[in-house]
Amino acid sequence: MQPETATPAPARLNFPFPEPPRFGEVTEVRPGLLWLRLPLPFQLDHVNIYLIQDTDGWAILDTGLSEDEALAVWDGYFDGPLGGLKITRIVVTHHHPDHIGLAGWLCKRFKAPLLTSLSSYMSCRIISLDPQAFESPANRLFYESHGMDDDAARIVSTQGHEYLRQVGPLPDTFLRLVMGDTLTLGDRNFRVLTGDGHSAEQVMLYCEKDRLLFVADQVLERISPNVAVWAGEPDGDPLGHFLRSLRLLASQIPNDVLVLPGHRRPFYGLHERTQELVQHHETRCRVLANACETGAHSVAELVPLLFSRPLDPHQMGFAFAETLAHANRLVRQGILDVVSRHDRYAFTARR
Repeated sequence: MQPETATPAPARLNFPFPEPPRFGEVTEVRPGLLWLRLPLPFQLDHVNIYLIQDTDGWAILDTGLSEDEALAVWDGYFDGPLGGLKITRIVVTHHHPDHIGLAGWLCKRFKAPLLTSLSSYMSCRIISLDPQAFESPANRLFYESHGMDDDAARIVSTQGHEYLRQVGPLPDTFLRLVMGDTLTLGDRNFRVLTGDGHSAEQVMLYCEKDRLLFVADQVLERISPNVAVWAGEPDGDPLGHFLRSLRLLASQIPNDVLVLPGHRRPFYGLHERTQELVQHHETRCRVLANACETGAHSVAELVPLLFSRPLDPHQMGFAFAETLAHANRLVRQGILDVVSRHDRYAFTARR
């Protein structure tokens, strides 16, 4: 699980549920809408799970990691507050392990179909089918070429194997959710939205009638989701995609929706929070741009400017990838240039 960037929540956000449910407990958000949480073995120690009443049962939104503690908590729910409920569908917002990890297990247990985006399903399947890609020389060279020392690059470049341990096998088939679709769950119609930057084609669901927005990890209170560049697309612009998705979301969805995120508490104040996230990343871009006015810097040299706290190898991989995302955004904007020497890259202010 990636370390998120702290961004203090503005006072204008309103939290209808001051305290989240404890593991094993369920909170009723609205009639026919339940909120529960599963544990994560990371600094961000939980993922939100939602149950939405369907025509003849309940749909589950997101699933948790495929690991023993989460399985035990799920068993406790099904033996306790969720006992006897029929599960009709498993909806997954994106392919990160804390959201898709137990999708296959839940689908098999309840003989329920999987609904997600094509990008999420295929990303998960490709990673599972080609695990050796994490050990490829090109993956390691990606980190070394941006200034990471050999020992750190060796550790960081193989961290993708954690994904394989945290995600169970997916069903062989799924139902694709596409931007603009209508997903009907019980007496609620949800418009399918997708966002990019944190994860490609991340699914969000908007119910206009009840003013509900399941936003996954696109908009969180207090933290910004990791926005990262990886070896497979070294010149990508996920930060540009993320900012565009935030602005589009704020322009399409009214501010009076209840935002139901993938982590932390539901809140009111979508427009305020999206604007603050945009400003947060624009500020971080300015930090890098100012640093590169003094000369060329590698990504490894820029990381401490955005992440001042000590980082373990796991955290360093994500911090490195997010720093590169900000640098690539500045290149796309014509503010920075990339200079190369002996297969090593650095960023400098465009003159």
